Amino acid sequence: MNYSEAVREIAEVIPDFENELTTTTPQNSYSVIRTFTERIKGMIRQNDRNVLFKSLHKMDKIYTNGDLALKNAVEGIFIYSLDNFTAFCSGEYRKVIFSHISKDLQQTYSRQIYNHGI
Repeated sequence: MNYSEAVREIAEVIPDFENELTTTTPQNSYSVIRTFTERIKGMIRQNDRNVLFKSLHKMDKIYTNGDLALKNAVEGIFIYSLDNFTAFCSGEYRKVIFSHISKDLQQTYSRQIYNHGI
């Protein structure tokens, strides 16, 4: 899957996503994942669980089936941002969010957190 295919996947959950990207330049894997990550952050803050969980599933699908650029973007942007935008959630809500993230992404998250600064 390349970034154009990822946009179509995301648009299945967030129909106006493609419109949001038209203002984003350049069009590449990093801009797609950055924009999607910002939308997920908004869903967490607004407690929009239904769309949030579908979006987390899409992020996993993009990570699993994506090309190297998408995988690197997910690791470098989404995974790296998780602590930042779940920091102010209740412990219970944070656990629910992480329970909807695949084992692969959770392992990547753990590797980033525990290797940070080494």
